[in-house]
Amino acid sequence: MVKRIRLFFLFLIVFSSCEQWVMPQDPGSGAVEVFDQLWEDVYARYSFFDHKNLDWEQIREEYRPEVNAEMGQLELYELLADMLFELRDGHVNLSTGFNRSRNWEWYQEFPVNYDENLIEESYLGKDYWISGPLQHQMLDDILYVNYRSFAQSISESNLQIVVERARRSRGVIIDVRNNGGGNLSNASLLASAFAEEEMVYARQRIKSGPGTGDFGSWEDMKISPREDGTYLGPVVVLTNRRSYSATTFFAQMMKVLPNAITLGDQTGGGGGTPVFGELTNGWTYRFSATQTIDLEDRQLEDGVLADLRVDLSELAVSRGEDNLIATAIAVIRSNN
Repeated sequence: MVKRIRLFFLFLIVFSSCEQWVMPQDPGSGAVEVFDQLWEDVYARYSFFDHKNLDWEQIREEYRPEVNAEMGQLELYELLADMLFELRDGHVNLSTGFNRSRNWEWYQEFPVNYDENLIEESYLGKDYWISGPLQHQMLDDILYVNYRSFAQSISESNLQIVVERARRSRGVIIDVRNNGGGNLSNASLLASAFAEEEMVYARQRIKSGPGTGDFGSWEDMKISPREDGTYLGPVVVLTNRRSYSATTFFAQMMKVLPNAITLGDQTGGGGGTPVFGELTNGWTYRFSATQTIDLEDRQLEDGVLADLRVDLSELAVSRGEDNLIATAIAVIRSNN
């Protein structure tokens, strides 16, 4: 009786918690089916085989012989994760109840060029303004805006406050370093506050067939000025390799505006919009299914180059200074 009571309470603890334990179970004879399903969908819809010079059929020949009906779920996951890693794409993931594969090489091998503690202590301070996800502070006569994730929605009222403060300044610094992306509509909305007229900033096409070169036609991607008013003074956008996905798109939007420049390191890329799928064993996955190019036909998947390349100086940090911000301030003042 005591043993049963203990087991009952253990059951309650495990299954009433916020995150349930998920114990992997063997896929059995379905392993080959799961492998083939994933490989075939990637083969049909992934958009960067030619651009990255990848032979997906050769990769199948390398990995499929390792699949067998007796392999456990953890072994199958590791095999599929290794295969997907060959795509070298931050928008490629395999999600299970016990792990999520990823490739973060787009930033891991490069300088960080950002110190969040330094920003909070030396630039935002204790009295910075908070307008939704936008944190902003006047640095003398220049407005500094920090936006940490495009997954956090900006409202029109949030943006209006920033525009009004910008109009009282000599220029604006928008810091999207370490912003890993999110919703493209937030990027478009923020960029619209600094546009004077509608402009094409990039072109995109969708994978449309099984061949590596099967795509739909290129379609223009445009930025339009915000209806409730814009700021047309000088703007400097700070980027680093951890500026990814929607942040790469934002950098490209701002790059085409005559009153804006990008400064720092190039963005991490992420120019392919991901599509999703579910395997027969319940695992889910995503991968890039579009291509986006800038106005010079350069793939945004490779990142947006900074107009002014600057790395964070350890000496400057030791003095309590971010030299990227100092350079941005100098650029703005030289344009006034």
